[in-house]
Amino acid sequence: MAEQTSDPIRPSTPDTTYLTSVRAGIDRAAATAAPLTSEHAGASKALLDATEAAVEALGADLLALSHDLHAHPEEGFAEHRSVRAVADLLARHDVEATVGVHGLETALKAVVSHGAGPTVAVLAEYDALPGVGHGCGHNVICATAVGAFLGLVHALRSGEVSGTAVLLGTPAEEGGGGKEVMARDGAFEGVDAVVMLHPFSYDVAVQPFLGRRQVRATYTGVPAHASAQPFMGRNALDAVVAGYNGIAMLRQHITPSDRVHGIVVDGGQRPNVVPARAVSEYYVRSAEPATLTDLCGRVDTILRAAAAMTGCGVELEWDRRPAYLPIRANLEMAARWTTHQQRRGRTALPPGVVPETLSGSTDLGNVSVRVPSIHPMLAVSGPELSLHTAEFAAAAGSPSGDAGVLDGAVGLALTALDVLADPELLAAVTAEFDAAGGVLDVEGFLA
Repeated sequence: MAEQTSDPIRPSTPDTTYLTSVRAGIDRAAATAAPLTSEHAGASKALLDATEAAVEALGADLLALSHDLHAHPEEGFAEHRSVRAVADLLARHDVEATVGVHGLETALKAVVSHGAGPTVAVLAEYDALPGVGHGCGHNVICATAVGAFLGLVHALRSGEVSGTAVLLGTPAEEGGGGKEVMARDGAFEGVDAVVMLHPFSYDVAVQPFLGRRQVRATYTGVPAHASAQPFMGRNALDAVVAGYNGIAMLRQHITPSDRVHGIVVDGGQRPNVVPARAVSEYYVRSAEPATLTDLCGRVDTILRAAAAMTGCGVELEWDRRPAYLPIRANLEMAARWTTHQQRRGRTALPPGVVPETLSGSTDLGNVSVRVPSIHPMLAVSGPELSLHTAEFAAAAGSPSGDAGVLDGAVGLALTALDVLADPELLAAVTAEFDAAGGVLDVEGFLA
């Protein structure tokens, strides 16, 4: 019998009306929004100017690093070439780095101190995504972090400021939770503040990032001939479908910033055998630790109920990789970032201008509840581009990405320098962190 095929039905093109409306709303809000301001002096103008000049002088090296990583993307926990490129650049500037720290082969640490004073850590990410390379712009993140750290090294070696600068290369942000692994090994002990940034389609001083947990549901049924004796089977795929439909009904009753999305990992082998095993996996996201806990409980109930209604067994495995907590913002440091971006000709939008629904998740959230942290967003593309796409990857390696490398490196360096040089600023940063709940026992919270 000849094979028969029908004309394929192609996916429809998503309507962009909503995104157009969102962008128009952002533009209107940005036109009247007052940027964050700081009451603190920070470092002296002479020290800030000298550090900015030092970072500018590194421009060729930083852009070469960004381009190198962009041309040779490596996925999480396999960033061997990338981390070596960072270590080699540091060595050329007389800074010794150790590769393979805090339990991870591709993690990096470099430390430079002068006298007694606070400790500020600059975080670098350099993992890429499968298929789209640096579609999240981690080549830019890495180059800005290295540039900021070397700017701090210049300031410390000048003797004009005291304290310690730490550069931490943190693997596998894209789902691997490298920062949580490193935190549990003591990477952030003794650190007073953490700075890093993320490329985006807008300049934003503070943008919420959602907490994220993962759950894998493995259903076990009873195999049977799907035609001759289906009544003797218990269909594990039916349990997956029931759970998926239950999650779909849940979505009507969650907050606007909550997200639950999943896939079928295994749905059986052949249509004529009742599947004895089927697997689904979900990401569960929410904007606050407490609401994340609540949402995970509701998802857990649905997935267990799907097993009961189909007569199947189920095993739920939460957080096969470390969970990500929401970012706890630090407005005191974000205000200093805003000030230093202004000197670069950028306006970092304050909270509330870019909708919080335009957000993903990051393991920096796990750091931000241990140590005061900032994670500003840096525009390297127009608002029409989305993260995790080939188009955004192209932007991260373009002239706009290069401009972001230099502006971001300066901004991070000067913000960190303010923390080192201004005790009153550091006290305000710490007080804000304590008022927001202080150090969270992440392991206990997620247990």
